[in-house]
Amino acid sequence: MAPKSDPNRKVVADNRSARYHYAIEDVIEAGIALSGTEVKSLRNGKATIGESYAGPSGNDLMLFNCNIPEYLEANRFNHQPKRPRRLLLHRRQIDKLIGATQRQGMTVVPLKIYFNEQGRAKVELGLGKGKQNHDKREATKQRDWQRDKARLMRDRG
Repeated sequence: MAPKSDPNRKVVADNRSARYHYAIEDVIEAGIALSGTEVKSLRNGKATIGESYAGPSGNDLMLFNCNIPEYLEANRFNHQPKRPRRLLLHRRQIDKLIGATQRQGMTVVPLKIYFNEQGRAKVELGLGKGKQNHDKREATKQRDWQRDKARLMRDRG
């Protein structure tokens, strides 16, 4: 996993609501199998992963419901915007993620799509459990308190 403030990462899509809806326990970086027009569309910065999730399909882990819009200049060689995309992971990582989803009731949620230093498209996956409503309220309360505390400290000098 790359550090959070790495200047060489160009973030294309960010799933900000994932940390609100899920308690993320583990983060894994995965490659993604894309066609040429999908890469060009991603380089334009157009992708949404708000409703997407990762799940097993045979022996592989696939990314479902990720919307990468068509590349306008591609004509008839375009891709389907919401097709399932294969995630590139080691077998041990795939087995760990699939086992956690089947045995422990966890969900694999994509957190970010970005390009690394070599220019390859990567997906940051989070393994987490769904939060209850009271957990979400508590997180909102904590976030508001931190914001108010920072404002008070700034005003005092």
